[in-house]
Amino acid sequence: MNNENVLKNRDRYVHLGIAIAALRKMRGMSQEQLAEKANVSRSHISSIEAPGIARPFSLEVFFNIADALEIDPADLISASVFPDRIFSNKKD
Repeated sequence: MNNENVLKNRDRYVHLGIAIAALRKMRGMSQEQLAEKANVSRSHISSIEAPGIARPFSLEVFFNIADALEIDPADLISASVFPDRIFSNKKD
């Protein structure tokens, strides 16, 4: 893998972590609550959400987090700008 791809993926993980943190807060959830619902440790959630840190994680964890946040995984992955329906609604 070349450096350009590594940097691009790093940015994607950072952005995804920020989106997860923002949506978790909007849902009124603590890291502990999200971790419990997603079946991961609170420290794992914390490392995923840490700003500026690229923390790779598995698709299984990603799907668990999306389910815990009651959001379609595709909406979470493309959350550069949250559509109004994500803020106002839970998973359809």
